[in-house]
Amino acid sequence: MKTINEKLNILRHELKNRKARIMIIGLGSVGNYLMDYLMSSKDENIEIAVVGRNKEKLESDANIVRVASLIRGQNRSRITVISDVDLNDVASIEKAIAEFSPDIIVNSSRAYAGLKYGSISWKNVRAYGIWSPLSIRFTKNIMEAYENVNSDAIVINTSYSDAVIPWLKSAGKAYPDFGSGNINHLIYRFKLAAGQLLDIEDYWNIDITFAVAHFHDVVISKEGHTEGTEMLIDIRYNGEPVSVGIDEIIAHCGIPMPVDAKRNMMNASSNYEIIKAILDAVRDHKKIKLHCPGVFGEIGGYPVIIDGENEDMKAYIDESVFTLEQMRRKNRESIYLDGIENVSDGVLTYTDELLEKVRKAFGVELVKNVPFANIDETADFIVKEIIEKNK
Repeated sequence: MKTINEKLNILRHELKNRKARIMIIGLGSVGNYLMDYLMSSKDENIEIAVVGRNKEKLESDANIVRVASLIRGQNRSRITVISDVDLNDVASIEKAIAEFSPDIIVNSSRAYAGLKYGSISWKNVRAYGIWSPLSIRFTKNIMEAYENVNSDAIVINTSYSDAVIPWLKSAGKAYPDFGSGNINHLIYRFKLAAGQLLDIEDYWNIDITFAVAHFHDVVISKEGHTEGTEMLIDIRYNGEPVSVGIDEIIAHCGIPMPVDAKRNMMNASSNYEIIKAILDAVRDHKKIKLHCPGVFGEIGGYPVIIDGENEDMKAYIDESVFTLEQMRRKNRESIYLDGIENVSDGVLTYTDELLEKVRKAFGVELVKNVPFANIDETADFIVKEIIEKNK
């Protein structure tokens, strides 16, 4: 597997002569929103492939976006449907990747469709890490197929990348380059809150540097507090620190949100943001800051720079405000509250606190350690003993 810097430079070379090819694997609500957002960009220099099992559904979903975007005068990109792809079958995924030869792959698949896992876990155990074996289940198959066909695509993962990407990396497997969502969602809640509190009209120009794992995305978004954890965050406007305290800003982040599929507009938007940043950096020589979970195989979420200003492109974790060690410590502190003690040598280790919560809430004995080889077995156990009995 090539490094992200190598992939970015390959992409810059390739796009001098052709359109960018973007593949969306899994066309649930995230994939559908993303397809619509990409079409709405009116970018004549991208081609989109949507990948899944059911041809009729894929064609139907693609057609509504084709026509709706054409009504708005935005349909400038071709959509290709690749069906009969079983994400449990690596060879099936290999065929799809080889057929389209994508530059960017977005994995928006879910091992258990139609359910927000947090609807079960938050009210019962206040931790999301329990679902890690389900979150990685299709991702590992996609990355195995990716490696087998020697793809150079930049891969974006949508499901619990705080732990999924480092789990793959620690097991010596190919792993996605970026994670979407989670920390990214908080950045924009902070901008909205700070803008309202300070009466800043161009609140989108507030600059934020932040590092934290998934637990705090949930607790801040849902409840407007940090569970007693000090945040590693820097908020500036016109280069100066904002005058309002972070606790007040956080309190204003707990805003009502839908809990159904509409919530996935945010995840799709964060995928769109990453794709646009990659293409803008590659094609227009821009330097862009993002916030992504799991980037470079690190546990938790980090600020990351995609730097296309020079001919030799590069991406890196932004250490201009906080050191990498500071950010790593904060992310481990946050993800521990999400039920994950460690991810190392291909083994995900749950916290003892999570095991006890699961025992009390569901009457289930969850294993302490999940080796990479046992992911499918553990995922099946979680579906059968927790999801099916509590959905």
